[in-house]
Amino acid sequence: MYGRPHIILESNGKIERWHRTVKSECIRPGVILSLDDAREVVTRYIGRYNNVRMNSAIGYIAPKDKLEGRDTQIFKERDKKLEAAREARRIKRQRQRAA
Repeated sequence: MYGRPHIILESNGKIERWHRTVKSECIRPGVILSLDDAREVVTRYIGRYNNVRMNSAIGYIAPKDKLEGRDTQIFKERDKKLEAAREARRIKRQRQRAA
């Protein structure tokens, strides 16, 4: 019984964070003209949030990528790009020292 309120508070914090994100990224930047307009704007934002927007809590990938299991492949591709960039910098430094 004592553990249950903690779960509720934890979930409440997540909901409050979601509301803050929707307000700051979706509602406040634009001009909402009516309730129907608000519904349309928020619906579009939710689609962007789930399918495109990178989420820092899950490694800067879109929630859809995480849910569909693409996160591992995305992380592997990022690691390859980072390693290639490190190698390119290493080679560039060597050439600069030699010159």
